Amino acid sequence: MKPIEMLPGSIALPLPDDDFVTESEQELHVVFPEDYRDFVKRFGGGKPVLRSFVASGHEWAIDRFLCLLENYADNPCGDYDIGVVWSELFDRMTDAPDSVGASMVPIAVLFASDFVCLDYRTSRERPAVVVWLHEESDEWAPVICPVASTFTDFLQLLE
Repeated sequence: MKPIEMLPGSIALPLPDDDFVTESEQELHVVFPEDYRDFVKRFGGGKPVLRSFVASGHEWAIDRFLCLLENYADNPCGDYDIGVVWSELFDRMTDAPDSVGASMVPIAVLFASDFVCLDYRTSRERPAVVVWLHEESDEWAPVICPVASTFTDFLQLLE
């Protein structure tokens, strides 16, 4: 497995603890996979050294991973908080206006403002990783490109 490295000084502090990650899951009505829980507690908000990946015939580049911040309004990385991004994009990342909780949870912003997301639409226990295409998506009609079956598999694509 490739080691994960972030550019120095890019990780959003303070990093969340287990209790805050659980609280964030409850707000989104999801359960993060264990590999992602571990990742966000160590690298949330970070800009990866290896940031390119190929999926669905496209090459993508990560600008930065999103984070979980208790006081996002007072934090310079607050615009990269998962809850902030999700609430701004909810109606374009969800395919049913009456759905409870997140269908997709953004976890990284890509260059050109698309997002890497955990996709819970086919499995609430094992979300796939997809790229959500913001310019092609409409309200209640998200457009995605499949990337990987697990978050760990996604990290292995980074080069």
